[in-house]
Amino acid sequence: MGLFSFLFGKKNNNIQTYLDQNAVILDVRTQNEYDANHIDNAIHIPVSELKRRIEEIKTLNKPVIAHCASGIRSAQAVQILKANGIEAMNGGGISAMRKALE
Repeated sequence: MGLFSFLFGKKNNNIQTYLDQNAVILDVRTQNEYDANHIDNAIHIPVSELKRRIEEIKTLNKPVIAHCASGIRSAQAVQILKANGIEAMNGGGISAMRKALE
């Protein structure tokens, strides 16, 4: 397993599994990034606000696919989510996420 696979996890092969479980898509980019381009129906909570707003995600009672611009912030978000008992995976950057949703 390469370093990036270890850090960011396997992405596309698990995205469909999560979607089949009615996962929610969580966009953890900044407000400006989200306003410029986002995936329809994605929940937007910047990674800097995630710890403070974790109850919003818990109340959904669904697995989460987190994404950002490149996969780094979404990896951080997944760590936060998992530490709070939420099933989560890293969807990577927005381009990879869009491609996986096609």
